[in-house]
Amino acid sequence: MTDLDATPARRSAREVLSWSRAGVDPALRTAVDRLPDSMRAIAGYHFGWWDEHGHPTGADPGKAIRPAFALLAAQAVGGAAATALPAAVAVELVHNFSLLHDDVMDGDTTRRHRPTAWSTFGVNAAILAGDALLTMALDVLAGSGHPSAARAIRVLSDATQRLNDGQAADLAFEERGDVQVGECVRMAENKTAALIGASCAVGALFGDGRPDQVEQLRSFGELVGLAFQFTDDLLGIWGDPAVTGKPVYSDLHNRKKSLPVVAALAAETADARELDALYHSDAQLTPAELERAAELIEATGARAWSLSQAEDLLARARVHLRAAEPDERAEAELDALARLATRRDH
Repeated sequence: MTDLDATPARRSAREVLSWSRAGVDPALRTAVDRLPDSMRAIAGYHFGWWDEHGHPTGADPGKAIRPAFALLAAQAVGGAAATALPAAVAVELVHNFSLLHDDVMDGDTTRRHRPTAWSTFGVNAAILAGDALLTMALDVLAGSGHPSAARAIRVLSDATQRLNDGQAADLAFEERGDVQVGECVRMAENKTAALIGASCAVGALFGDGRPDQVEQLRSFGELVGLAFQFTDDLLGIWGDPAVTGKPVYSDLHNRKKSLPVVAALAAETADARELDALYHSDAQLTPAELERAAELIEATGARAWSLSQAEDLLARARVHLRAAEPDERAEAELDALARLATRRDH
């Protein structure tokens, strides 16, 4: 029995995140320490462990929701969380690979209330650091010695390919004025939902779950992931900068074709037409125009639609969770974690 599995009482979602972070961080640091020094310096800065000079700092390391899903999925199928530690580390490395690259492609200068890695170390260095994290993720799984390691690598590799495809679509949408709601949903299924689904699947694999349990938990995670993206897109418009770590209306400033924006543009109303004119103007939007754009999105009903979609996806996810025949406590904690992930103030 390890500390990761010495948890007899049912925990709240925030307690689960604290438990996961405490268990995963030492192994995550060990993995990052194996990177070349040039990559290690940037990765550690990105994770919030130290500043640009290598001095320790208490910066926000992120919530680490994906590792928590992996650990709980292992427990859900009757396995030990400790055996799924390599899976949890791997999904966190892949997630942060994507964040390093996303910040470059989106031109974001702030993440977790501090300058992004590319704005501190340069674009090329941040890209290479992201590549290093992705490679290390697969190395962690391969070196785990677990019988399901090869299968887990395939699952995580597939999710990463989908993630990349989703990011490519997201970038392409910025150049188009005819993005449809359905293709925006498919983009989110790939860019966000695939990795959360994979987190649950590889956790279940390392917990020695049955094939049907692995697939049900993957489906649960993917639906939660899509609900998470609906919520995150709302935060990208109306989120509190003190919570999100990004400027107010950040997604509107970047003209992102997020789910509520695309739904609003498709409304075929006067509000939608005014939003379209604002969103596709050549000039940078002023603070007043950004505020007006947010008002127009809400007026079309797209904000309410997004909230409704997130709730429906969460309900569908619970069906798959129950179908996995999970351990009772792990089921309750996975459900609580899913609800926390889709809260509007997270």
